[in-house]
Amino acid sequence: QVQLVESGGGLVQTGGSLRLSCAPSGRTFTLFAMGWFRQAPGKEREFVGATSLSGRITLYADSVKGRFTISRENAKNTVYLESNSLKPEDTAVYYCAAQMSPQALTASAHEYNAWGQGTQVTVSS
Repeated sequence: QVQLVESGGGLVQTGGSLRLSCAPSGRTFTLFAMGWFRQAPGKEREFVGATSLSGRITLYADSVKGRFTISRENAKNTVYLESNSLKPEDTAVYYCAAQMSPQALTASAHEYNAWGQGTQVTVSS
């Protein structure tokens, strides 16, 4: 079972930016599609964005489209989430997820097999 580790979260003011990173710990596996989800207090976990193995195909939630960018560096088995123009409603724990087999890119959390522990992002108003 692969464990993903997120980093880069923190406290930022409205309009600021953060760059989150995610990579597997320990043994290296092939990670196919990789995605980001988030969960705010009292709310369900929601999809943020995902990228295919090649990185050429991406999918974003409407709420972050145009502000967030997902990219990956396969040589380092790492996926990034560049988040710009942050808003207080972006405050949440952000989770990285990966598919361990080739599947269609999806926003469904059920289709991801490996997860990280999450990193807190707090946007102050």
